[in-house]
Amino acid sequence: MAYDFYVRTKQDLIDAVREYGIIPYFSSSIPGFSLEEHCHPAMLFNDGEENSWFWKGPVIRETGCAYGKFFGKKAAYVRQDLFLDLANYRRDGYDFDARYEDGLARYQDKQLFDLIDANAPVVSKFLRDFGGYAYNGRWQKTEGIKGFDAAITRLQEQCYVITSDFVFSRDKSGKLRGWGAAQYSTPEKAFGSAFSEQVYHCPPEQSRQKLTEFLHGLFPAATEKELKRFLH
Repeated sequence: MAYDFYVRTKQDLIDAVREYGIIPYFSSSIPGFSLEEHCHPAMLFNDGEENSWFWKGPVIRETGCAYGKFFGKKAAYVRQDLFLDLANYRRDGYDFDARYEDGLARYQDKQLFDLIDANAPVVSKFLRDFGGYAYNGRWQKTEGIKGFDAAITRLQEQCYVITSDFVFSRDKSGKLRGWGAAQYSTPEKAFGSAFSEQVYHCPPEQSRQKLTEFLHGLFPAATEKELKRFLH
């Protein structure tokens, strides 16, 4: 099955996630493997509300996919059946508590994971405020615990945390304002038993091989090295 689609509408993107399973948002280590390269330029970003950035929440809800910074610290949509194998491979057989107890996770990551797990689904602003994390944005800088962005990215790459939705505020005229606040959850909380009872269904290496074969079906010309680099 060739990775052949072109996104002009939200429905196009929903259909692509369902059919192709993995849609990285931005260009990746495999040429042609991204929404950015398969989206009408005017629909990738624009000044209105009809563009791929504002579609993220609706696409997540409509497809039931996982969304997060899963590949090379960049965001991607991953269909739920494929996310089971991705999580099994990335977690390497560990739930988060076991990973931490074996010294394979940082205390800072455990603090953030526990906060998300106890409050999921939870928006990023609450996590920063309640967890005492520093803001270092363009418009706001505060004192507090540093490293929120790095920790939340690690938790997503290890597939312990996903972005389950995006929350937007509106201005006085009713228009969506800003880029939207990420709402985080654990896959266990977001997907329930369909995930928690299946995630460790086979050895992690077997899941890696299944994903490699799936990607090779989409990109027959990709080398083993390219596929391994993408999945790592």
